Amino acid sequence: MKTILKALSAVAAVALIPSLAATHAQADTLQTVLDRGELVVGTGSSNPPWHFTDNGQTVGFDADIGHILAQGLFNDPSKVRFVNQSSDARIPNLLTNKVDISCQGMTVTAARAQQVAFTVPYYREGVGLLMLKGGDYGDYDALKSAGSDITVAVLQNVYAEEMVHQALPEAEVDQYESQNLIYQALNSHRAAAVATDLSTLKWYMKNNGDRYVDAGYSWNPQSYACAVSPDDQRWLNFVNTTLEEAMYGVEFQRSSDAFEQWFGERPPAPKTGFPAEMR
Repeated sequence: MKTILKALSAVAAVALIPSLAATHAQADTLQTVLDRGELVVGTGSSNPPWHFTDNGQTVGFDADIGHILAQGLFNDPSKVRFVNQSSDARIPNLLTNKVDISCQGMTVTAARAQQVAFTVPYYREGVGLLMLKGGDYGDYDALKSAGSDITVAVLQNVYAEEMVHQALPEAEVDQYESQNLIYQALNSHRAAAVATDLSTLKWYMKNNGDRYVDAGYSWNPQSYACAVSPDDQRWLNFVNTTLEEAMYGVEFQRSSDAFEQWFGERPPAPKTGFPAEMR
């Protein structure tokens, strides 16, 4: 939820660091990484299923993107070092060469694209509705038909009520200060549904499939991509090629295994013959 609701503040955050891009020297990141023998990936540590710490190791889908890139660079997915960074450090750390790439549930925006170069998207985020299995409402249509009789729990934010009403115009909206509290509201039947990031919903479904159900409706689409230096086309080309072949080509098995591990579903296998993504 925090990812969706904070996206509207991206322009203001980017405006704070205009000088970094202007002073960033021309680089050959690909050669630097190859010479170093290790890829340095900036990511977070507290946002499953994207990036979190488990037994002292950085794991999650963003972490697996790093392993896929290391496999392409060194034929060894372990040759990657993760730098734990806050969300507002994703761009500054790139532009000051503290990391080679930032993969951290980063929403693609035009404002951010003035500061960094985005890779091809690897996920389309949105907002979904999570409900208790066997509850009073079976799906999205039932929630919408209930009108003002239902309450939706959502993470507190200035845009929260407006966002929920885009999908359920008449619903009551209760805002909570933490992710745990919105699920407590659902579990105690104080809310008929939780509005949260679709990726978080899938994570909860995968780990608690006997307890929760997806209402079957999502909205507010946003593209997630990694970010690299804005002035290093060779590095961007390499990363894009690696990600595209992970999603559609020779490394599909590796990427689809990761997708299934973190989101509980397997992406459709690319068809042979004419590339479907070019249609």
